[in-house]
Amino acid sequence: MSTNNVIRVMLVSDHKTWLWGLEQLLAGAQPAMQVVASATEIDGALLLARTLCPDVIVLDADLGCGGACAIDYLPQLLGNGVSRVLLFSGTQDQAECGRAVRSGVRAVVGKETPVKQMVDAIARLHQGELCLAPALLDSMLGGLNKPEAAPDPEEQRIARLTLKERKIVAMMVEGNGALNRAIAQRAFISEQTLRNHLTSIYSKLDVTNRLELYVYATRNRLAESMPAEG
Repeated sequence: MSTNNVIRVMLVSDHKTWLWGLEQLLAGAQPAMQVVASATEIDGALLLARTLCPDVIVLDADLGCGGACAIDYLPQLLGNGVSRVLLFSGTQDQAECGRAVRSGVRAVVGKETPVKQMVDAIARLHQGELCLAPALLDSMLGGLNKPEAAPDPEEQRIARLTLKERKIVAMMVEGNGALNRAIAQRAFISEQTLRNHLTSIYSKLDVTNRLELYVYATRNRLAESMPAEG
C-alpha cells in the first residue's frame, strides 16, 4: 500500500521498450509515483500482485497469455483486495473493454493517450475515481438500461413440447391431418399412446382439437423446424 503519499505502480506488458519508457515517465510524475515492479508475462504479474499489493496495476490489454486474454486474469490480479487496475488498450474495443470493467477494471486508456493524461488517470484511479472514455461509458450504460426483449409466447409454448411430440405434430402436418391409426403406425406406437400424446400437445399449445392443432402447426412451421423422422 502507499506510504508517504507515493502511489505504488506495477506495469504489466510484454513490450519491454514500452515498460522502460513508461517507468521513466512515471519517475518524474506528480503526484509522486513509484514503479515497484514490472512483469512481462501473466504468471509473474499474478505473483507480484499477491506479494507486493501495488496501489495501481497498469495492464496491457494485448499482453500475450498463451492463447488466453489478459482480461481473463483480472479477478486474480485484483484478489489482493488492494490493487486497482488501469487497462492500457491499443484498440479500445468496446466489447472487450466492457468485459474488463465488469471484471473489475476502473480505468481504461488508449496507448495513444498523452503522458499527462496517463499520469492523471493513474492518480484519479488511486483516489477511487472511474476513468472511462465517454463512448465506452455510454455504451455500457446503454447496455445496462436496455430492457430485455419480451419472450415470445408462441416460442415458449413450442419449447414445452418433447421431441416425440414435435415429431407427431410434424407427421400430422405432413399427412394433411392423417388419421390417428396412420400416424400411430408411422410413429411405431399404439393409438392409445398417440391419443395420450395429443392430449399433452393440445394442453401445451393451448389448442382444443386436431383442426386447431393443424392450423397452429402450419402457421408456426413446426413440420419445417422439426423433421418427422430422424
